[in-house]
Amino acid sequence: MEVRFHGRGGQGVVVASEVLAKAAFRMGFEVSSFPFFGVERRGAPVTAFARIDKKPIRNKSSIYEPDYVVVLDNSLLKGVDVLEGLKPGGTVLINYPEGSVIPALKPSFKYYTLDANAIAAAHGIGSKVAPIVNTSIMGGFAKMCDWVSLDAMLETIRAVAPVKKEENVAAAREAYEKTREVVQ
Repeated sequence: MEVRFHGRGGQGVVVASEVLAKAAFRMGFEVSSFPFFGVERRGAPVTAFARIDKKPIRNKSSIYEPDYVVVLDNSLLKGVDVLEGLKPGGTVLINYPEGSVIPALKPSFKYYTLDANAIAAAHGIGSKVAPIVNTSIMGGFAKMCDWVSLDAMLETIRAVAPVKKEENVAAAREAYEKTREVVQ
C-alpha cells in the first residue's frame, strides 16, 4: 500500500506519514516513510510518503501511483494536482470544513472528509488560527483504510506525540468518528 500526503509546513505532514508507518509496523507490516520538501518554511507545500507491505520494501523512490492520498490543507486542491497518479479506484481523505460544499471531484475515486482543523483546535492542538491537524487526520485515515487499526494508530500517537499526548489521542478518536464518505 502506498500513501502520499499533501499539506503545508507546520501542519505535521511528515509526522503524519511517520505515525502511519509506525502504526503499521506495530501491526507487523514492513514500512517506509519519507518526506519531500520544496521550500522549507512554514506554510510552504510539503509532501510526504508512506509504504506498507507484508514483505520487505526495497523500493526507496518517491510514490508516483499511490493507493491513498491524504490532503491536510484543502487550499492545495486549487493549484496542486493532489490526485496525480492516484490509482484507479484510489481513496482520498481531505481536511474540509464541515458543512461546506465540496468542489467537483473526479468521479473515479473514493473520497472521505473530516474537519481536522476544528477537531485539532477543539483539543488545543496548535492554535485556532494554525491548528496542527496530523493526529486528527490519522484518526480519519484509520476509518477509511482497513490496513491499520484505530487502536494501533492511537497507541502510536500516544507514543510519538511530544506534548498533549491525551489531547492528540482524543482528537484522533473524534476524527475517526466524524470521518464521512463523500457521496457524489
